[in-house]
Amino acid sequence: RQLLQDSPFHGEGYRKLWARLRFAGIRTSRRRVLRLMQAHSLLAHQRAGRPRGSKAHDGTITTERVDLMWGTDLTSVMTGEGQAAVFITVDHCSAECVGIHASRSADRFQALEPVKQAVRQCHGGFAKGIAAGLRLRHDHGSQYVSHDFQAEIRFFGIESSPAFVREPEGNGCAERFIRVLKENLLWVRRFDTVEELRLALLAFRQTYNQSWIIERHGYRTPAQVRAEQASARLMAA
Repeated sequence: RQLLQDSPFHGEGYRKLWARLRFAGIRTSRRRVLRLMQAHSLLAHQRAGRPRGSKAHDGTITTERVDLMWGTDLTSVMTGEGQAAVFITVDHCSAECVGIHASRSADRFQALEPVKQAVRQCHGGFAKGIAAGLRLRHDHGSQYVSHDFQAEIRFFGIESSPAFVREPEGNGCAERFIRVLKENLLWVRRFDTVEELRLALLAFRQTYNQSWIIERHGYRTPAQVRAEQASARLMAA
């Protein structure tokens, strides 16, 4: 209960609680953690699924290294100034939030802002072809398929990678981050202005990248995954 209370996130499941117990020096089995959380109604809420037909693809959307594929998407939230659009960009390997932005409008130029943040942060600036070898996963929203958006990412050397039609899981990395963002910030806090929201998003990105642990990466944080891969590249060079 104390670990759940101290965590900066809501909705962490028994596997992550088991990992945090190990970080705290308490070694036990995952089955025991699951049993105790079930007995005391501490499990994260699960959303019911629905039957699905055959998939349009059978592969995975995650990557082995950072900066091979990013996912971008948007959501919205009400503020004291009206509805605001929230745009995000997430790395498909580390699950790191590499860009986040809020705006009163939800046009193609605002959709580019988190991508530009990510290019500047991960590639050191703006130049033609600077992000060559990177793919950008996005849905078929008007912002993302617009001429201006596509022309801008091509300038950076980024290859457009639209999600499969009627397969929202194709953009699942971005969708998963948006769920975490909603459950831990957008649904639990009120924002009087869009600027207040924007600053809160930047702060959340920092907390998330440094504290959110990823099971498939051995319960390491997105920041740890990127740092370890960067160190490995330097040693190999």
